[in-house]
Amino acid sequence: MRFLRLVRTLLAGVAVLWLGAAQAEVTLLNVAYDVTRELYKDINAAFVEHWAKTAGERVTVEQSHGGSSKQALSVASGLEADVVTMNQVTDIDLLARSGVVSEDWRKRLPHNSAPYTSTTIFLVRKGNPKNIRDWDDLAKPGVAVIVPNPKVTGNGRYTYLAAWGYAVKKGGDDAAAREFVTRLFRNVPVLDGGGRGATTTFTQRNMGDVLVTFENEAVLINRELGAGQFDVVYPSISVEAEAPVAVVDKVVDKKGTRKQAQAYLEFLYSPAAQEIIARHFYRPRLEAVFWKHAGQFKPLQLFTVDEVFGSWAKAQQTHFADGGVYDQIVVNR
Repeated sequence: MRFLRLVRTLLAGVAVLWLGAAQAEVTLLNVAYDVTRELYKDINAAFVEHWAKTAGERVTVEQSHGGSSKQALSVASGLEADVVTMNQVTDIDLLARSGVVSEDWRKRLPHNSAPYTSTTIFLVRKGNPKNIRDWDDLAKPGVAVIVPNPKVTGNGRYTYLAAWGYAVKKGGDDAAAREFVTRLFRNVPVLDGGGRGATTTFTQRNMGDVLVTFENEAVLINRELGAGQFDVVYPSISVEAEAPVAVVDKVVDKKGTRKQAQAYLEFLYSPAAQEIIARHFYRPRLEAVFWKHAGQFKPLQLFTVDEVFGSWAKAQQTHFADGGVYDQIVVNR
């Protein structure tokens, strides 16, 4: 009998060890766009703690960052992301067309599956020596504009669309907007492959008079890295940049991680995560959290991609598809 009790005890110990190992093996990969490294580092830590308390399960969240469209193509080509957190719907729509994300992904979470927004603003050298105040100033001769490549980055696309939309909102037609954006991109000396690369070009390589980037990136650079070197400038008009997210159905069903992946994305809408989002200068969706931090978000006139361009799909086809308006502008600039 003592021998049987010993065997049972050993087997119970092995089961506990096996369970602990199995729990430790629950790993999620979040494939994200370039400038959210710091945001998701904090969100991941908060989610790991939240999931351990609510589900009694250990989970690890790993990150991959790069230009939004590059990241989407990597997932479509086989990178096994459990979730994607992008900055434009076209990248997740691409994954839906590839069969790795459900076609109804926008309906699965609130606000069309976009838990926060941002907008496109300017970062200039301290004292603003080129007196850059609005989009018009970026198209003036002698102004060097740093922006990532719109062909492969959401950051770059939002800059292009914001400039085009500004021209339209100021009373111009498509011909006037095209002429304006052409002049602006003549002032772009280099097209980096991601938003963080453009930041490095501006802040560390000291190229350019103005960096056009997301609000959170500009504000955080100025507050934490600037050391008095930069100023933030808000244009009069800009684009609302939604940050859509989705579970990668093909991967989570293969790995058995759907429950954890869905919970991770739902956590982004929680008060705790929305607070983290606000602290990183993204615009949270929860009104209570937004108004708590409203002082850090300067009001400006925002337009949506749908409002000016009809839809993201139309903007993508007209402007960023091979041979589209953007390609024509770059070739002739």
